[in-house]
Amino acid sequence: MTALGIGPDSRRRLSAPRIAEIVADELRRQIIDGELADGALLPRQEVLVEQFNVSLVSLREALRILETEGLVSVRRGNRGGAVVHAPAKTSAAYMLGLLLQSESVVVTDLGTALLELEPACAALAAGRPDRADTIVPELKEGNDAMAAHLEDGPEFTEIGRKFHDLIVRGCGNRTIIAVVGTVETLWTNHEQHWADESAAKGTYPSLAKRRAVLNTHVKLTEMIEAGDADRARRIAARHLSDTQSHVLAAGPDQRIYAVSPQALGRPRYKS
Repeated sequence: MTALGIGPDSRRRLSAPRIAEIVADELRRQIIDGELADGALLPRQEVLVEQFNVSLVSLREALRILETEGLVSVRRGNRGGAVVHAPAKTSAAYMLGLLLQSESVVVTDLGTALLELEPACAALAAGRPDRADTIVPELKEGNDAMAAHLEDGPEFTEIGRKFHDLIVRGCGNRTIIAVVGTVETLWTNHEQHWADESAAKGTYPSLAKRRAVLNTHVKLTEMIEAGDADRARRIAARHLSDTQSHVLAAGPDQRIYAVSPQALGRPRYKS
């Protein structure tokens, strides 16, 4: 009898797909509970086959299930193995992206959602009693980085997106961070694509407009630091509307598309 309770008799009663699901469930539990650490390498497949007392076919199917969920990435070749990835925003964003893509949802719809959600995060961040020691220093550091990269449009955009990620994370509510952070990740993918394309075409917003964006980030940071939730909410809403206009002008009816966690790379923040 194994840790999963799958012995020879059990294997005869269960189909291979069902066995694979049971193995995936157990490995998923170990990842979520932290028994398998983020970045850790799973034991070799022959070791896992012995541990779970299942066929190699069932084990590989279990790993494919987890790979689809973004919880492992399987390396092929002589240096093969499966690397563990803790649950993260990119995985959730991928699944949400697939859902929205299947329903032909356009990027404008995604932007509207952020216009409602992110300003609420800014207001909550301003209401945190520990904001001076947590979110504010990180926001100021991000503003300094933006100031240092005014000349590089795509880099300026990437750093700016980190600022928005910080606003969401700074709200302090874990459920909101997970939900809004997922939407934020989807939008970031589209905005970065716009930044790269507009920079290549020479149509990226001027230095004056970049400075205006930076000044707004600084003002929003000041309102959060001062604990002015109402003004933080208003500034965030106006700023999002202004910056989204550039991205949406390039294609307001463009459909949302899902990008796999592997293509996005590992996320900056885990939800």
